[in-house]
Amino acid sequence: MHKTDVLIIGSGLAALATASALYPYKKVTIVTKGSIEQNNSVLAQGGIAAAVGNHDSWQEHAYDTLAAGSSHCSEETVHILTKEGISCVFDFIANGMEFDQFQNGSLHFGREGAHRLNRILHAGGDQTGALLFAFLKKRVLPHVEIIEHQIVHKLICDEQGCIGAIGEGRKGEIQAYLAEHVVVATGGIGGLYQYTSNHAYATGDGLMLAYDVGAELEDLEFIQFHPTLLREGNHAAGLVSEAVRGEGGVLVTEDGERFMKGIQPFEDLSSRDIVARAVFGQIQKGKDVFLDISEVEKFNKRFPTIKALCQKANIHLSKNRIPVIPGVHFLMGGIKVNEHGETTIPSLYAVGEAACTGVHGANRLASNSLLECIVFGRRVGCHILSKESRRVVEYKTNYQISRVEESLIMHQADIQAVMMQHVGIIRNGAGLRQAISWFDEELDSLDFSFTRSYPEQQRRRILMLRLGKLIASAAIHRCESRGAHYRSDFPQTSHQWEKQKVTHVLRGVLA
Repeated sequence: MHKTDVLIIGSGLAALATASALYPYKKVTIVTKGSIEQNNSVLAQGGIAAAVGNHDSWQEHAYDTLAAGSSHCSEETVHILTKEGISCVFDFIANGMEFDQFQNGSLHFGREGAHRLNRILHAGGDQTGALLFAFLKKRVLPHVEIIEHQIVHKLICDEQGCIGAIGEGRKGEIQAYLAEHVVVATGGIGGLYQYTSNHAYATGDGLMLAYDVGAELEDLEFIQFHPTLLREGNHAAGLVSEAVRGEGGVLVTEDGERFMKGIQPFEDLSSRDIVARAVFGQIQKGKDVFLDISEVEKFNKRFPTIKALCQKANIHLSKNRIPVIPGVHFLMGGIKVNEHGETTIPSLYAVGEAACTGVHGANRLASNSLLECIVFGRRVGCHILSKESRRVVEYKTNYQISRVEESLIMHQADIQAVMMQHVGIIRNGAGLRQAISWFDEELDSLDFSFTRSYPEQQRRRILMLRLGKLIASAAIHRCESRGAHYRSDFPQTSHQWEKQKVTHVLRGVLA
């Protein structure tokens, strides 16, 4: 039995931002299924968007965020993000976070897709996520308890709400964690897809943990496909940041055609849904797509991470062309929360990509994700501090792990291929129904029960089957195209669906 005040599941920027607000006043325990550095935040090459320049305002930032979100954002939470983001960034700078600057000491503001102004702050060129994570890690880690390599199998709830979780260590030891409050900060779902910029651990664990205790999931159909992942043979070898296009990179086919030219209003810097579909369309025609970097000044200095990825993939930058392919980057939906990060289950919070705050709508504006982590991480922490302490009762568990015959478990690659083919960049009703039928057949063959638990490899595959079905179900319910959700059988955006949510609760879908 392990007792703490606040249990945070996950170890990315959102988890650390939440812990940063809590640790002076509460005992905080962070559990994560890998090492603390194994998360999506450290992979984030892009920057952090914030209206901290004299040329900008939170209203301008909010306008761009709402426009990118395709009339599906929550205006309230967008205003929170863009207003409070300014103070969060200034707080980081005041406490020693170093963002890239010009020689005169002024901040360097970059531009990325669907931003009308240069407002993107970077650190270390294309190492913004890693350096923000390192900054918070240095601030937080001496004051919190970190438990690595711990698989969380289920959340524990009583009549008052969530009181903890049950985890499994590397050697199979079962541990019950009891807490006054539990925060899910487990990141996204990129691991469900064949091509993704995400860490392999990003398989939506937190969403299903919350779902299985009755929390609502929302907007699962809105999955952002980044248009430029580094293509190495038949797989993605990492992200090629949108900032490259912000610095002058352009998309071309193998014969040099600039297929984004003339696409308004931003051409190569259009919103990610538009660019991803355009790249996908060229690939469907049998053409290879490249990012032409011939006009990008000092590429190697500005983008050291991308340079290293290219070298590892044996891609010669002297040719000024980087082969790219679109892949899953970000989930706009997630666990339904309010402006304080509260889920529909008392004392259970969600933050970061695992949460659906409404700030991203149907399509996230570039570089708003890191901002969301620090803004709503702080809000979750402050809201927990505003709550009265409650005594957590003892909890006895005889928790046991069931086993499924290994031959019955589908390989992860099969699930990823089905998701990419039928629940990918371009969808249709027939393909979505085929995917749902496939998921049902696989789960039926396992005699699956959500009340049982399984060893990690089996647990992960079962989780992926279940979550894949939920995503496909959300996509088939939304009979329109909006933002990142595009259906070839319903190619138009419908006013009837504006601000309408597809919400999943255990044993049902609310549309």
